[in-house]
Amino acid sequence: MDRLHRHRTALADFLRTRRQRITPAQVGLPIGGRRRTPGLRREEVAALAGVGLTWYTWLEQGRDIGVSATFLDNLCRVLKLDAAERRHLYLLAHARPPAEPGKTWCTVPPLVLRLMHDLAPHPAFILNLRWDVLASNRPAEDLFGFSGQLPDRRNLLSMLFTDPALRALHVDWDSEAPRILSSFRRDHAQAAPEADLDGLVSELQKISPDFRQHWQAHEAHAPCSGQRELMVDGQRVIFDHTSLTLDGDRHLRLIVYARRDADTSAMPTA
Repeated sequence: MDRLHRHRTALADFLRTRRQRITPAQVGLPIGGRRRTPGLRREEVAALAGVGLTWYTWLEQGRDIGVSATFLDNLCRVLKLDAAERRHLYLLAHARPPAEPGKTWCTVPPLVLRLMHDLAPHPAFILNLRWDVLASNRPAEDLFGFSGQLPDRRNLLSMLFTDPALRALHVDWDSEAPRILSSFRRDHAQAAPEADLDGLVSELQKISPDFRQHWQAHEAHAPCSGQRELMVDGQRVIFDHTSLTLDGDRHLRLIVYARRDADTSAMPTA
């Protein structure tokens, strides 16, 4: 069985099982009359999603037909899919994930905060999809000075292009800034408009000529995890850094920096 056929078969099974778990009452339909199978009928799903019965039937039968993102989102609404199920539906139907939806601000779970603080003395902080700094540990605060910004202005991308202190922290800002911006561009490309990344980009283009120049150049670089040289107490210090996904649905990422010159004698060997 080839990959495309396997995906169509899985899509048919997924749609059928999700249709069968939704009751008419959940979507505002009358309950009267006996039903041979649980859940919604195909014609009810088709009508609620705004497509023809034949077309939806072909989709649920696993036939090779194209579907739009608008229809998939309508189907998610009708079948009451959560974020994980929506992503799975897109992967089966389009072989790629959907645009990331929703607001980017959220409450960081206590366990995630504990993990971040336990990483000290390594600087660590938490970003959302928009690159707002939602939380940071003391070493990260000492290094990056996030608290020097108002709470609604603690955005890593904005600080990189508008905060002289953060700019001076990077030894080779002219080289690092375009690479960091390229990483943000990847998040921007997969985000839905309501995530407000467009608003951030528009604002930065107005207030930062450097940002405007690099953004309009559409530079593409490899992901910038690896090494970064920062000025610490007047000395150049090399840090290893990486990004860890903590919660894909809420787009939370933990960014960790580790000094290259730190004592590693207590670290286990492979």
